[in-house]
Amino acid sequence: MANSGKSDAFGEPALLARIAEALERLAPPALGATLPDGDAFVWEPALRTEGGGGLVAVPHVAHVDLDLLKGVENQRDTLLANTRRFAQGLPANNALLWGARGMGKSSLVKAVHEEVNEDRRGPDRLVLIEIHREDIDTLPLLLRILRKATRRVVLFCDDLSFDKDDTSYKSLKAALEGGIEGRPVNTIFYATSNRRHLMPRDLVDNERGTAINPGEAVEEKVSLSDRFGLWLGFHHCGQDEYLSMIEAYAGFYKLKIAPDELRKQALAWAMGRGARSGRVAWQFIQNLAGELGQTLDG
Repeated sequence: MANSGKSDAFGEPALLARIAEALERLAPPALGATLPDGDAFVWEPALRTEGGGGLVAVPHVAHVDLDLLKGVENQRDTLLANTRRFAQGLPANNALLWGARGMGKSSLVKAVHEEVNEDRRGPDRLVLIEIHREDIDTLPLLLRILRKATRRVVLFCDDLSFDKDDTSYKSLKAALEGGIEGRPVNTIFYATSNRRHLMPRDLVDNERGTAINPGEAVEEKVSLSDRFGLWLGFHHCGQDEYLSMIEAYAGFYKLKIAPDELRKQALAWAMGRGARSGRVAWQFIQNLAGELGQTLDG
């Protein structure tokens, strides 16, 4: 029987079409090419969310009031001024917030973002995008998306550091200053880390001790921090600074406790934790509010 030129359900053209449709359904949507509406996002390239370009919107950023960050006034004023200049379209530096744990490094970045947006509207509002440490190697892809955006963006990586045999730091170096494309003028990069040079000391020492030219061997790894024009150090706080944090929180949340009793309990809490920091102060306030039967709604 002659072939009529039409294909039934089992004909080759129809079968190929069905296979193509099945593969299309299985394939993840392509990453978007534009920045969605919103003020805050988390970069999730693995999700490949349709229409979101891997940028998952964050409706409400978990932040504290800027005035509640005590003991870091110099760091606060410096980062705020740098961020305001950037938001106004003026030159500004990438910033590395490094030092002691629990002293408000990541809280400061989020609080500054909120403060800068306080009097800004619409497209003038600053965008905050968090990129996870494990996704640093996808940073060039994110920057290509942001390069086409008209809004100004703060890229934020919390607890950034690199271990032995980890080469993803090269993607960050190229994105910050190197590469033929360079960093888009509408983006800036803020990172927090417990390490000043983002590399473990034993790795740096090992590279220095085993290399033919120790200086050159170490240079590539420690020079990553040089890509940040602004270094802000956070150090362990003393008792007076710790109590200042406690008093600020207690006053802001109107906790009903006598000043002497507040001080006594705060010192006992720090002694039990074996540390004094902004994080310890906040944990004490949460515990105290619970014991007093009060909420922390502000």
